[in-house]
Amino acid sequence: MDAVFRALADPTRRSLLDELFKQDGQTLSALEQRLPMTRFGVMKHLKVLEEAGLVTSKRRGREKLHFLNPVPIRLVHDRWVSKYAEPWAATLSGLKKRIEEELMEKVFEIYIKTTPERLWEAITDPEMRAKYSFGVETNSNWTAGSGYKASVPGAIDIATGENLEVDPPRRLVQSFTALWSDDVKAAGTSRVTWEIEPVGDSCQLIVTHDQLPEDANPELYGGWPQILSGLKTLLETGESLTTPGSLRYSGAREAAA
Repeated sequence: MDAVFRALADPTRRSLLDELFKQDGQTLSALEQRLPMTRFGVMKHLKVLEEAGLVTSKRRGREKLHFLNPVPIRLVHDRWVSKYAEPWAATLSGLKKRIEEELMEKVFEIYIKTTPERLWEAITDPEMRAKYSFGVETNSNWTAGSGYKASVPGAIDIATGENLEVDPPRRLVQSFTALWSDDVKAAGTSRVTWEIEPVGDSCQLIVTHDQLPEDANPELYGGWPQILSGLKTLLETGESLTTPGSLRYSGAREAAA
């Protein structure tokens, strides 16, 4: 939290986040052209943002692309804002929402104090998944080429797809077809990649949601920060999030029970 607040305190770093909010997945050269400073200056600010977890980078061939990671902002929201004023928090959490852009790839990063095996279990066990994913169970036999179905049992179907790569406890790649409304169905099939990397006594989890059409409904990926915040809370404390958003969505599962 301290690193996040320090990173956000600088107006230049906030400007970098604004630029990534406008167009995610930019190179250092592209960001340099958007700010009145040297390439070295941009690199220094990006390093601070990466150390705070607010920016994450991925290699694409010979290029290094930088992505806004809204998960730490979601954690700040859950810890300091939501319990006081959920409507006011919309301004802060707006950083996690997409606007129209050409590149539709969203990258989310979080660190969780747990083992890769325990984290993999939380991702693939339907009962654990429901505790941090708005009451949604995801059922599958978790083998490569198998299908999966996500739903709030007895209430609503959420998504379906295929497990394209299954490498426990490190990597899971899935096709994703949303089902909960006509708007999200219109986006067709996208892809979700879960990557787990042990770091000391913790794990780095990177979730990449890509192959989204440029006009995709923000509902398709807007829930990831809260889902990952709930996952972290569950594994580190054994508790479920009690923010208004979490309770609102998980209530559908309780109503169906």
